[in-house]
Amino acid sequence: MSSLMLEEAQSAADAVAAQHMYADERLSMLGRLLVQRPPQMALTVARGSSDHAASYFAYLAMQRQGLPVVSLPMSLVTLHHAPLAVNGQLAIGLSQSGQSPDLVETMSALGRAGAVTVAMVNQNESPLGDCCEWVVPLCAGPEKSVAATKSYIASLSAVARLVAHWQGDKALLSALDSLPQRLVEAAKQDWSRAIDVLAPLDRIMVVGRGLGFPVALESALKFKETCALQAEAFSSAEIRHGPMELIDKGYTLLIYAPRSPEQAGLIALAREMRDRGANVLLAAPQDVAERELTLSTADDEVLDPLLAIQSFYLMAAQLSEARGMNPDQPRHLSKVTRTV
Repeated sequence: MSSLMLEEAQSAADAVAAQHMYADERLSMLGRLLVQRPPQMALTVARGSSDHAASYFAYLAMQRQGLPVVSLPMSLVTLHHAPLAVNGQLAIGLSQSGQSPDLVETMSALGRAGAVTVAMVNQNESPLGDCCEWVVPLCAGPEKSVAATKSYIASLSAVARLVAHWQGDKALLSALDSLPQRLVEAAKQDWSRAIDVLAPLDRIMVVGRGLGFPVALESALKFKETCALQAEAFSSAEIRHGPMELIDKGYTLLIYAPRSPEQAGLIALAREMRDRGANVLLAAPQDVAERELTLSTADDEVLDPLLAIQSFYLMAAQLSEARGMNPDQPRHLSKVTRTV
């Protein structure tokens, strides 16, 4: 059985390839502006999967640019009318539909306060695009499944392209050019072992760290919305601050350990949890012998999380069906969320 979620996840490579043609020039111009008028901080405005993409941007921008990045709670603007001092700062709103009233109101207010406002949106003709100074198309095309997949990967790709242009990082830009083929390869990874383990469960912990943590957040969200599986995401650095008490014999964890300085600690955590009797699904590159799930690798390791979530999405779509659900039509959700 196929689903829109599965089909759309498999088309993520096409969306990323389209960005080179339809978004790259705009991102290059924005990158030059940010070099000429460097902000002292950046704000991200998003919800759900888009907020997870914003988290990836925050980590990448802080890692590569040293720029502090803050996720802005929209209620500060929409309900409290806080007088934010953001003149000359960067504000990025990320959305698939660009229609949520609180997102539009917040970005409009930031623009009036003097921020450089950027809409990264899948529907260019949208209230969000209309209210921002810069509009960057995600190029994912129509996304009909309630669960965002290709638009999330396209968001990650777009923010990585922005950072690459901002830095003038030719190696990262080259890796982004080859990313569509790497995504095709990631879609071929066999994660069926995870389906066998997860199908009967009612809870799971998803673990990541660094650039891999936004993928853990996104995976936990998809477990909830497409599989009705109670899932919580934690940084491996936070597990010992309370969540460790939940983990006993038979408890299941999905641990992402892509290439990164954090990888060794994540692998060590997987070993420790196995010794405790937990059921661990370790997702790691091919050179990690103790992995249960294989992660593809990109031509720049900061893009590895995009390949990880590509493999996950295909598994999650099949897991939903294995649990007797329709991933395209969650019981209590709709495609466009209009928060005020």
